Amino acid sequence: MKKSLLVAVLVMASSSVMAADPSAVYEKACKMCHGSGMAGAPQMGDAAAWAPRLEKGMDALLGSVKNGLNTMPAGGMCSDCSDDDYKGAITHMSK
Repeated sequence: MKKSLLVAVLVMASSSVMAADPSAVYEKACKMCHGSGMAGAPQMGDAAAWAPRLEKGMDALLGSVKNGLNTMPAGGMCSDCSDDDYKGAITHMSK
């Protein structure tokens, strides 16, 4: 029983179903460009730059991340992010 419980906990902990901390996703995958504004990326915390993007809605922003936009590659710099990870990072950056 204990072994089964341990296996279940390990599977849950490594599952991509559980969204990562948005600030950790930002640090890992977004900061390189969104921290500096590289290639026109809206910088973290720049409400004016994020406003027109947010007006398009989260689904449109998620599509841009997943498909790539301008110089941002598809998926940004995160090969294992879930949709919830991306949404959390977008919200974190746009505050």
